[in-house]
Amino acid sequence: MNIAFFLLPKQEVACVTADATLRQTLERMEYHRFTAVPILDKEGRYTGTVTEGDLLWHMKESEGKITFENASKFMLKDVPLRVSMKPVSIDANMEDLINLAKVQNFVPVVDDMDRFIGIVRRSQIIEYCEKFVSRESFNTSS
Repeated sequence: MNIAFFLLPKQEVACVTADATLRQTLERMEYHRFTAVPILDKEGRYTGTVTEGDLLWHMKESEGKITFENASKFMLKDVPLRVSMKPVSIDANMEDLINLAKVQNFVPVVDDMDRFIGIVRRSQIIEYCEKFVSRESFNTSS
């Protein structure tokens, strides 16, 4: 099966750039109700994923210097990312996609020039696998 079948395209994904402020990032995550969003560079390449935890730990470790009220003065590029969410190429096989989805809520997808083109959500992969399990259960009960 082709990964493109599962792809949620870039224009439907809430993303941020490394030059976004902490406040912009928090507001985007809150608006879309996401706990993690991809980070893109100016050329549209995937550079990582920021999570709520990354932002909260960064604010905590600032020892009170960063608050929600002044979060617009601090940049996302200064936030250490605690989890490395690896992308797959659009040409990757399903096994690669499933292996990453086991430990990531979504898998970023890049083209052959490493430009971000979208994500595959873990829920879509589970639904795909569920069809095989259901089919197998039906075949063994018949």
